[in-house]
Amino acid sequence: MLGAFFAILYYVATLILVIGVGARIRTYVKVPAPLIIPTQPAPKTRNGVFWRMFREVVFFESLFKSNKWTWVFAYAFHMSMWLVVARHLRYLTQPVWGWVEIVQPFGTYAAFTMILGLLGLWGRRIVVERIRYISNPSDHLMLALIVGIAVSGAMMRFVAHTDIVAVKAFFMGLYTFRIGHFPSDPVLIIHVSLVALLMIIFPISKLLHAPGVFFSPTRNQVDNPREKRHLAPWAEKLEG
Repeated sequence: MLGAFFAILYYVATLILVIGVGARIRTYVKVPAPLIIPTQPAPKTRNGVFWRMFREVVFFESLFKSNKWTWVFAYAFHMSMWLVVARHLRYLTQPVWGWVEIVQPFGTYAAFTMILGLLGLWGRRIVVERIRYISNPSDHLMLALIVGIAVSGAMMRFVAHTDIVAVKAFFMGLYTFRIGHFPSDPVLIIHVSLVALLMIIFPISKLLHAPGVFFSPTRNQVDNPREKRHLAPWAEKLEG
């Protein structure tokens, strides 16, 4: 019964995540950019834009220049999260990829820096007056959800161990629509339920900044208005 419930839940959550994010990206692509508005100083070539996006995505360059403390917490959270996610690929692949095996110990302890980063970002929304003023209840609920996922995941590793072999068998079985046994451990149930909830609300949340950063005209535009006239697609049709 528990296996059937989580199988249906994850099928639905995956569909919502894939379709929802795909629809959002399609909207981002279709939104016209009638003006050249890159944040200055801006690159004047496509190669420059590539390296600017690389530094933004990998090192959070603009946040580092803006606020060092926020950068520390945000960078700790995001980089730790990627290590944790990479570690979890062991439960979704067989045989396990070599690089996933390598990141296992790093992903295990990255849970702690992930939680510290999240708590720092959450505390910023409470302590810093100007950030508290613009924070919505949804911002706090989203942080609480991700903290819950991180804490419950760490608990399964260091406090209340679960049958990870059965968990892997269950999720691997979903690839072929085979519903297997799902362990009834309370912490595991909380963890996977929160992850499914995150997948469902991701397409309508502020977490869409993850794919959205690649479509930001302030970051992805070449600063060449003198060399090349910029026209939005709809403006080109009018001229034609």
